[in-house]
Amino acid sequence: MGNADDLLLPPSPFPPPGKTSGLSLLALGSMSLYDKFMSLYAWYSWPNVVLCFFGGFLIDRVFGIRLGTIIFSVFVCVGQITCFVSCLPSFFRIGGESLAVAQNTYAVSWFKGKELNLVFGLQLSMARIGSTVNMNIMGWIYSRVQDLLGYAGPSTLGLTLMIGGVTCLFSLGCALILAYLDRRAEKLLHKEQGKTGEVIKLTDVKDFSLSLWLIFVICVCYYAAVFPFIGLGKVFFIEKFRFSSQEASAINSIVYIISAPMSPVFGLLVDKVGKNIIWVLCAVVTTLASHIMLAFTFWNPWIAMCLLGVAYSLLACALWPMVAFVVPEHQLGTAYGFMQSIQNLGLAIIAIAAGMILDTRGYLFLEVFFCACVCLSLIAVVMLYFVNHFTGGDLNWSAKKREKLQKVAATEAEEQERLRRQNEDDLAKLQPKPDGFSLRNKYLSKLGAQLPDNYSSCLSTMVHRSVLK
Repeated sequence: MGNADDLLLPPSPFPPPGKTSGLSLLALGSMSLYDKFMSLYAWYSWPNVVLCFFGGFLIDRVFGIRLGTIIFSVFVCVGQITCFVSCLPSFFRIGGESLAVAQNTYAVSWFKGKELNLVFGLQLSMARIGSTVNMNIMGWIYSRVQDLLGYAGPSTLGLTLMIGGVTCLFSLGCALILAYLDRRAEKLLHKEQGKTGEVIKLTDVKDFSLSLWLIFVICVCYYAAVFPFIGLGKVFFIEKFRFSSQEASAINSIVYIISAPMSPVFGLLVDKVGKNIIWVLCAVVTTLASHIMLAFTFWNPWIAMCLLGVAYSLLACALWPMVAFVVPEHQLGTAYGFMQSIQNLGLAIIAIAAGMILDTRGYLFLEVFFCACVCLSLIAVVMLYFVNHFTGGDLNWSAKKREKLQKVAATEAEEQERLRRQNEDDLAKLQPKPDGFSLRNKYLSKLGAQLPDNYSSCLSTMVHRSVLK
C-alpha cells in the first residue's frame, strides 16, 4: 500500500527511480552517485512523514472522513495545476498520501466484518493498474502534443500534465459521490446511534496497543526491502545476470504486474479463511526466500521476482486490514495516517542507506541488508502472533469464528436497542397528558402573566379543582 494513491493521482512524466533507464543508472554507478540518486527518491517520503499523520488526525478530529477526502482531493487538484503551470513536480501529490489514508478509513468504515481483505486487495490492484497505465500512456501523450505544437519545451510538458490532470478531477468527483453515498448510508443504517462519542487526541498515540506497534514495525521493515530494491533493481539485473536494459525493465516491473491481478484473489482468500497473522508470516518468509535467492544464487531471477510479487500482493491484503481489528473506530484515521507516516520515514532512511551501501559495498551487501530488514519484519510477525495469543486478540481468528462472534455481537446490539426503545415507550406512557386547562396556563406563563402558585401549568384540571375545594 505504499503507493496506494497512484490511482487517485494524475499521471506524471517524471519517472520514479524504479522506472529510470538502466543506462542512466549505470552512469550514476560509474560515478558512485547512487546515494545522491536515492536521496532524491527519499524526497517524496520526507514531507509525508508529517502530512500523513496530521491528515489522519484531521480526518478523525476535525473534518470527518467525508469532508477530509474532499479537501485532500482538492489539494491534489491544486498541486497538479501548480505542476503543469510551473512544471515544478515538488508541489505534486501534496495531498496524495493523506488521500490514501482517507481511502483506507473509508474501506474499514464500509467493509469491516465483511470483505475487508478483498477491498484492500482491490485497492492495491487498482493502484498498480493506475501506475502501469501512467507509465505507458504519458510518453505517448507527450509525443502527440509535441507533434501538435511542432516543438518540445515547457509548453509541451505543461499541456501534457494538464491532460493527465483530468484524472484529478475524476478523483474529486468520486470523492463527492462517495461523500453523498456515505451520508445516505449513515441515515439509512442509523450509524450515528452506534457511535460512542469519543474524540481522538494527539496524546492517544502513546496508548496504542503493542499489537498495533508491531504491525507498524512489520510494515516499515517489509516495505523497506521491496520499494528501494525495485528502485535500484534494474542495474542489479544488468550487472549480475547480464540482462539487457529491456529485459531488466521487464523483470523489475513483474512485482507490480503480478500484484494487479493477484491482490484481489488473495484478499478473497484471506476473507474466506481468516488467520491474518499466518498469511502475513507466509508473505514475509516468501520475501526472505526471494532475496536470499537473488543474493546468493545465480538461479533464474524470474523465479525470485515472481515469488516477491506474490508475497507483496499477499502481505498488503492481510496486513493493512489488521489495523481495524486493534483500533477503535474514532482512531482509525489517525492510526492509518501514523502507519503511513512511519512507513514513509522508514523508506526515506532506508533509501539513503541503500544508496550509500551500493556506492561503498556493492549489490551483495545491499541484498544482505535487505535480508536483514525482512528478518526484522519476521521477528515482529512472530512477536505479534504470541502477543495476540496471550492477550486473547482476534487478529488470528478463523473466518468462521469471526463470523459467529459478529452474529452474537449483532444480536446483543439489537436486544439493547429493543430494550432502549421499550424504556422510552414506558416513560412516555408515565408522563401526564396535558389537558386544555394546563395548556392555557402554560400559554399564559409564556406571555408573562402572573399565575397563582396552585395554577401550575403541569397540573391537570382535576388537581386544580381539588385545590380550590
